[in-house]
Amino acid sequence: MTADRARALALVPLAPETEARIAVYVDLLARWRTVTNLISEASFTEVWTRHIADSAQLLALAPHARRWVDMGSGAGFPGMVIAIQLADVPGARVHCIESDRRKCAFLSEVARAVGAPAEIHPARIESIDPQALAPVDAVAARALAPLPRLIEFARVWIADGAVALFPRGRSAKAQLETLSAAPDLAIDLVASKLDPEAAILRARSASKARP
Repeated sequence: MTADRARALALVPLAPETEARIAVYVDLLARWRTVTNLISEASFTEVWTRHIADSAQLLALAPHARRWVDMGSGAGFPGMVIAIQLADVPGARVHCIESDRRKCAFLSEVARAVGAPAEIHPARIESIDPQALAPVDAVAARALAPLPRLIEFARVWIADGAVALFPRGRSAKAQLETLSAAPDLAIDLVASKLDPEAAILRARSASKARP
């Protein structure tokens, strides 16, 4: 775990206070995963690189974003990681949408313990009123659904100017080909800091994209 943590911080450096909060998060994850299906044993041994750094790298792709939506938060990747990164930023808010109430209880405990500006929504994405979360600067999802479905979920926020960030692994280019023509969107792929062969899909409104 120590080596994994060092590698993660070399790939995606964090401020000391952010690293300390993340360490509390990882400790809570270690305890809660024994009673709640949050993360596998194999995955947890590389939690800093596979989950923390992979999530933390998204913030640099939307550096001015303060209000985020994380669809299908699960154990908090990427939403809780981003919320911790924004803990000292005035006006920051990360809406974590998760239908599993046990996972929501975990996310609420993490937010309380580390002082993260995260708001937990125990609901399915399609049941959320998008306008109730507005304004939204960025929307993210990780390992949630096929790419066309993610775009469908996020389109209402994208149309209003938010940037969408979806880590898609090494098959990102192939997944991009599954999308129907979307002339209203500006879509590009950004190489992952963890794996140069993996990519993060970034989608913005062609007419309303914020920097």
